[in-house]
Amino acid sequence: MTDLLKQLCLLDGISGDEGRVRDFIISQIKDCAEITVDPLGSIIAFCKGEQTPKNKVLVSAHMDEVGMIVTYINSDGTLKCDCVGGVDPKVVYGKRVRVGKNKILGVIAGTAIHNVPKADRSKAVPFDKLVIDIGCESRQEAEKLVRQGDSVSFVSDFTRFGDGFVKCKAIDDRAGCAIMIQLIKDRPKFDTYFTFVVQEEIGLRGATAASYTVNPDFAFVLEATTASDIPESENEKRVCELGGGAVVSYMDRHTIYDKQMYDLAFETAKENGIAVQTKSVIAGGNDAGAIHLSRGGVRTTAVSLPCRYLHSPSCVINKADMQSAYELVKLLLNRTYNK
Repeated sequence: MTDLLKQLCLLDGISGDEGRVRDFIISQIKDCAEITVDPLGSIIAFCKGEQTPKNKVLVSAHMDEVGMIVTYINSDGTLKCDCVGGVDPKVVYGKRVRVGKNKILGVIAGTAIHNVPKADRSKAVPFDKLVIDIGCESRQEAEKLVRQGDSVSFVSDFTRFGDGFVKCKAIDDRAGCAIMIQLIKDRPKFDTYFTFVVQEEIGLRGATAASYTVNPDFAFVLEATTASDIPESENEKRVCELGGGAVVSYMDRHTIYDKQMYDLAFETAKENGIAVQTKSVIAGGNDAGAIHLSRGGVRTTAVSLPCRYLHSPSCVINKADMQSAYELVKLLLNRTYNK
């Protein structure tokens, strides 16, 4: 799945502008599923199995990534921007970006450090003090290339390093999309719904609509979740660790997960020798927050990949954790169809 993950991560698709990602995913699964695209732009894929199960089961991941959007073009040709999703301003200064449908290259710029008051030098530069330099010298020149409302995506190489590590932008949540594509290509034995949803990073919007349409009994959300397994973090502050396996959550800021399914995930992992862990801090959230409240309620489980430096141009995961998540979800599906 690593090559598939690379292709997905190198596509640009911030929230509300996921078209390139959607087109690629459809090209990968069109021969294996019945596909519809809902009005918000989410893919709803139905895989007809050999049998129709007792329960309607949904697997979901989001296509969008965090980024920025052009809000104004300055007289000197630089661009004002604001964040789309939870982007920490500390990770953007000096980074390369692509702007708009023409993929105009730019650099995130701000006041030179020697002109910043000493008291402020340790602080992140806020978005309203940043600009994007696209090499233009006037508003008129810049307007020929970009416009207000254009999407801004990080430029990031897909890099393999260390013992099974990979680095790129948008691993949150193209990793979940890659796992779902593989599950679809595996041709599930039972009827299964898969949704590749939009706009998770700005409020779980695609999942809200898509889960209402599918109306499942059970749902599995595939995600990437924050790992803080770096030297400065100890004990529970590490949250989860790369190489520790798939992450099955019991609670986050949006969801208390189905306790029987939580137990089933760990039982299944133990019985099949699959590495699995949980989060040691209640934080964050994902599309489960919308899905488990859909219609009359949905029994929901989140299976995530531990990811360092989330929401940055340099997300880092371990390929072994991705394999563990894939194997675990595949087995859990078979235990859920007729539960």
